[in-house]
Amino acid sequence: MALLRKINRVLLVLLVLMVALLLHSTLLRASTRPKASDQRKSPGQAARVPAVRASEADNVVPVIICASEERMGATMATINSIYSNTDASVFFYIVTLRDAVRLVRRYIERTKLKGIKYKILEFNPMVLKGKVKPDSSRPDLLHPLNFVRFYLPLLDISHKRVIYLDDDVIVQGDIKDLFDIKLKPGHAAAFATDCDLPSTHEMVRSIGMQTTYMGFLDYRKQEVKDLGIHPGDCSFNPGVFVADVSEWRKQKITKQLEKWMEENFKQNIYSSAMAGGVATPPMLIVFHDKYTTLDPLWHVRHLGWSPDARYSESFLQEAHLLHWNGPFKPWNHPAVHLDLWERWFIPDPSRKFSLVRPQSDR
Repeated sequence: MALLRKINRVLLVLLVLMVALLLHSTLLRASTRPKASDQRKSPGQAARVPAVRASEADNVVPVIICASEERMGATMATINSIYSNTDASVFFYIVTLRDAVRLVRRYIERTKLKGIKYKILEFNPMVLKGKVKPDSSRPDLLHPLNFVRFYLPLLDISHKRVIYLDDDVIVQGDIKDLFDIKLKPGHAAAFATDCDLPSTHEMVRSIGMQTTYMGFLDYRKQEVKDLGIHPGDCSFNPGVFVADVSEWRKQKITKQLEKWMEENFKQNIYSSAMAGGVATPPMLIVFHDKYTTLDPLWHVRHLGWSPDARYSESFLQEAHLLHWNGPFKPWNHPAVHLDLWERWFIPDPSRKFSLVRPQSDR
């Protein structure tokens, strides 16, 4: 009997040891699993967890677009026009500031856009310290997101080629056709030159727009003269472009752009009043004679420079992309060609963004 009790005690001890070993093994496995909070964020990227992960598949078209809290509805109209006019798989990198991340996600998840593939990225405005000075003529052009285009390699993106679009554009063509443009060797980007489309020349003259470097740089300054750029050379608008991110990084484009931002901060070699914004002149300087030319129908612009100057309807129907660059935006009043923009507008589920229309239109 004493022997039996001793055997039972030994078996009980062995059972307790086995259970203890099993629990220890389970806890060890759980503690070594990676947590979402353990993922490191690169400086200046501050990326949020994406709704869908990006893919490097050949048929994916990556689009970078900014979404400010004040113009959220504009961004969503652009995304809707792209998504609705292509059969390609489009991946949207939506760049915003920290306070607007929740608004972006809510706008997408509570509207017809909930089916898009996207990733929300936070932009750190501190990278602009000492590079942009206050200017009261067009304060909207000094918004931090207006400079995201300078920092493509620092964004948390997984594609080597991307399309960058301003938030005041509507895409009427198949975005895949724009993405498929062949960049010339050594070129980091493709833009539409301001001298490219005869149909726009009359419009440009009528509203006093500039199409050359003379309208963007102060040629009285020695720093500008030393560039050796002829003032009559054609300019371009950087609100729509295709970029080779690898080539951009290789040529240190961001560093070059920052150099000219800092130079202007000290010497005032261009101003937003003169150039219609301080984001364009650095791009003009760095990419002078070093960019591939886009089909002009992929960037029909200046729709926002006058409240009454219009293009012909037949010309606009042929355009693949419309850009309301300028102060007269299609979500405000007055503005032109509102119907071409408004057909893509999706009402804000939070009602923070609303259209400005004459009383009779409400």
